[in-house]
Amino acid sequence: MPTDPKSESKERRERLQQIRNAMLKLHKALAESDRATYEKTFGKIASPNQFLKLLTGDSWFAWLHPLSMLIVSMDEALDEKEPLTAAKVHALLAESAKLTTPSETGEEFSRHYFEALQRDPDVVFAHADATKLLSPKKPSP
Repeated sequence: MPTDPKSESKERRERLQQIRNAMLKLHKALAESDRATYEKTFGKIASPNQFLKLLTGDSWFAWLHPLSMLIVSMDEALDEKEPLTAAKVHALLAESAKLTTPSETGEEFSRHYFEALQRDPDVVFAHADATKLLSPKKPSP
């Protein structure tokens, strides 16, 4: 039986939207966790505006940049008028899977991610939600 391209595109869009939302939740948990560590080191951040400036421009938070850029890429893909291709979704999911792989001895992002998972239960819960969505779907019986 032939598949409906519109239906497939809609399913890809819905899946990408779900994963994008989970990655955004993870980003928020990581940013808040790192904020707490920053404030222990340097003192209270005075306002949400100051936090946003730090988040986008301070080297302390620079390690979050790959996740920020992934979310932007997902938003751009979801906003395109053209149908979402399987290849585009696959690439975004592969990057998501790569970023949600912590490493105690890894490079910048994976090492910071590992440390955040060790110190903050909110990060653990957001990580679990994201990785559950990224796991391959099991066929129904």
